[in-house]
Amino acid sequence: MTIIDSHAHIDEIEDLSGSLMRAHEAGVSDIVAMSVDLGSMSRLLKLAGQYRQPKIHPALGVHPGKVQPDTLQTACDFMRSNIKQACAIGETGLDYWYKWVRKDETERQKQKDSFRFHLGLAREFDLPIVIHSRGAWRDCLKLSLEYGVTRALFHWYSGPVEILDKILEAGFYVSTSPSVAYSPESQKAMSHAPIGRILVETDSPVNYKDGETVFAAEPKDVIRTLKALALLKNLDAQKTLAAVNANARTFFRI
Repeated sequence: MTIIDSHAHIDEIEDLSGSLMRAHEAGVSDIVAMSVDLGSMSRLLKLAGQYRQPKIHPALGVHPGKVQPDTLQTACDFMRSNIKQACAIGETGLDYWYKWVRKDETERQKQKDSFRFHLGLAREFDLPIVIHSRGAWRDCLKLSLEYGVTRALFHWYSGPVEILDKILEAGFYVSTSPSVAYSPESQKAMSHAPIGRILVETDSPVNYKDGETVFAAEPKDVIRTLKALALLKNLDAQKTLAAVNANARTFFRI
């Protein structure tokens, strides 16, 4: 049975051809490729046409850490012009852990303005939205509910369980990464979330721990996420795989 990496930044992977070949050999059938700014959106659309195995599904969006008010309109225009090629809106959201955002309401407002645009686009075109919510879980949920989006994924969720309950009550999904093998916050959240609402990802090329060593993730490492999640939830690996694949295909309609 094949597996889907629901969140990777493939345009940031140095040896992309080799990485995709290894992913295909490992059984990765699909990769949802996240963009972070105008440049990465353009690159991803080209890569989606260049590679066939695994199949690349571009998501278009501006990461909260990349929001620049003077270029946001250009990015927004690009998203609208290429919306038919997008499987999702993202990566978008809010991040209050950045030092320049933590104590600056103006910076938080910039992120919120960008996030609101993405939410409106997702609702207008009936597309799923992939939300980065680090340190801003409550505000991300509040805005998502205000905009009435129906398909939201809180990617790599490691926030409070009480907010997770409200995310689940809204019918939304969460995902986890290889960090679920060792992060107490990730483990607590994923232990609480039902398997029917969880997707697996790598967020490649983010660095993770494997014992005492650190490795840069690539899409094949979604199998690490799967195995760690199955172990955490004391579930059969094949049943876990079937569930997370079904969740990804339902959410992204791929």
